[in-house]
Amino acid sequence: MLNNPQRIQLLTLARESIASVFAGKRPELTADAFDADLRRPAGAFVTLTENEELRGCIGSIEPVAPLYLAVSQSAINAAFRDPRFHPLRSEELAAIQIEISVMGPIERVVEIGEIVVGRDGLIIRRGGYAGLLLPQVATEYGWDRETFLQQTCYKAGLPRNAWREAGTSIEKFAAEVFGEKELIAIAG
Repeated sequence: MLNNPQRIQLLTLARESIASVFAGKRPELTADAFDADLRRPAGAFVTLTENEELRGCIGSIEPVAPLYLAVSQSAINAAFRDPRFHPLRSEELAAIQIEISVMGPIERVVEIGEIVVGRDGLIIRRGGYAGLLLPQVATEYGWDRETFLQQTCYKAGLPRNAWREAGTSIEKFAAEVFGEKELIAIAG
């Protein structure tokens, strides 16, 4: 678990990484600016919302980069490369809320009862299709376990009940989720 100063540092990094693109620069990142927890390899997603509506969400599920670098890259990708949205405009940045999900280990689901809505995120794969939904998505929409499975199939481009069929892989993961909104409330 990250402490609040670490969370604030990552949220600040995400916002500054997006702002650097608007300034025509690359984020200036040095490993020495981050403690050992933030330098450890970790997957991370950055979610951008505007007026409570999704505005971008991209990340990495595997720990292929140090956490601080994964957050910086994911923030830029969420702002400018999420194919579901037009790239962020500079005048939108002030209204954007940033949320970070630090990925935990990915585990294969053997029995559907293992999935805990609100704690687990899901990855469903079949053939060349794959879909991922973060743990907080099911809670935000009030989904039960079956609906969460169906929606993850839908995200993968599969039929909603593909999770029931042989050849479909279901994986779960936990994530440490924190955002600007929560930290502002704590600090305030």
